[in-house]
Amino acid sequence: MPFTRRNLMTAMLAAPLAPAWSQERTSDGFVPLEARASALQLRPEPAAKTAVWGFNAGVPGPLLRISKGEELKLRLANALPQPVALSFHGLRGVSARSSAAEPAPVLPGQSIDMRLTPLDSGLFWYRPGLAEHTAEQKARGLFGMLIVDEPNPPDVDLDLPVIVTDWKLGDDGAIAGPFPDPGAARGEGRIGDFMSVNAGAAPQHVEIRPGARVRLRILNACNARLLAVMFEGLSPLVIAVDGQPCDPFAPSGKTLPLGPGARFDVLCDLPALPGARAALTLRGGGLRTDQDAEADRDLVVFDCAGEAAPQRGAFAGLPPNPLLPTQIHLENARRFDIEIQGPGRDPAHVWALNIGRGNMAPDKPLFSVRRGQPVALGFINKTPVVQSLHVQGHVMRLLHPLDDGWEPYWRDSVIIAPGKTVHTAFVAEGPGKWLIESPIFEHAAAGARSWFEVA
Repeated sequence: MPFTRRNLMTAMLAAPLAPAWSQERTSDGFVPLEARASALQLRPEPAAKTAVWGFNAGVPGPLLRISKGEELKLRLANALPQPVALSFHGLRGVSARSSAAEPAPVLPGQSIDMRLTPLDSGLFWYRPGLAEHTAEQKARGLFGMLIVDEPNPPDVDLDLPVIVTDWKLGDDGAIAGPFPDPGAARGEGRIGDFMSVNAGAAPQHVEIRPGARVRLRILNACNARLLAVMFEGLSPLVIAVDGQPCDPFAPSGKTLPLGPGARFDVLCDLPALPGARAALTLRGGGLRTDQDAEADRDLVVFDCAGEAAPQRGAFAGLPPNPLLPTQIHLENARRFDIEIQGPGRDPAHVWALNIGRGNMAPDKPLFSVRRGQPVALGFINKTPVVQSLHVQGHVMRLLHPLDDGWEPYWRDSVIIAPGKTVHTAFVAEGPGKWLIESPIFEHAAAGARSWFEVA
């Protein structure tokens, strides 16, 4: 991103809260990205720092930011005691390096070069990609945000990443184990009780002019926690979901539900009066009824002070992605049901997708289709806990219950309540093998993952 006066002001305003842009390059143009041990001040001093794993010693890792059509060149090095691989969550097509086979691991002490050119503008993230290590590596801090800027972004006073994660800490402030955790695998996944926003404990404060317009890029980077984020004193307008532009809409009750890995781009106009309350607040219990005893807590608080910003008119929306179909012909769709089943007796494979074919990327795909074929999927949760499934390399429309239409936005993951079914549709793209896996990392490692093939 060029350092214009506006962008420089944006960076200055966001400095206490947002992760640093990755400006460092090697002589041959690669962004160095090293996975290594570090320490993070989560609990306020005089508490000791928490030992973490991060990219370039930061948590989150550096904010990778490029323009649409630009090649991202990464040099991934591993200074950890475990093999590491990267997954680019939400990227479509071959640029995501998605495959039913595990990504090539980078062994301790080794490095690899990676090159990719994202197909779409949007908000994405990078995280560990080896199923047996992802839950631990993510819980220790290995993740970061990727922004691919559209050619003509909305005119805002502040473009602010908001990366929300939870930490499960012991009394000594250290990250609590065990890894792997059989209890988390058989239950709802790893739920931490300490919330952070970007590199600091929640709530984070941002000083900004009254009436300013803010673009919030919200990412749920929790291992398993389902978030319900409320907008207090703000006028939120959702302009993109899971990295894809949508028809702008105001969230119901000024509250957004975010499953693990979900992303929302939201435009907010701040209150015009100095000192008025404006905040992003986590609703106690999120989307789970058994957490209702938790108190609401602020994630980001906007401190409105100084001269009021000039008023802006209504925002008409981002241009639709021309690479996505305007229609999905459901009458021609191949239809498949995917049952999430379990818990079983095998402690290593608690969950399964269509039993017998769903554990740890088996030899046979769940289904096979030809490129360009419309696909309708029914995700059926036959388990006693909330489940979520992510389809790599593709984005889906959520179908209405009567199969007579779909929601006006795209998703790459869905949340399925116990005993419920969610129907989606998409057009198969990118020949190859594509994972369907739980973004609840403990569930994926315990069997909630498989793959399909596009010929």
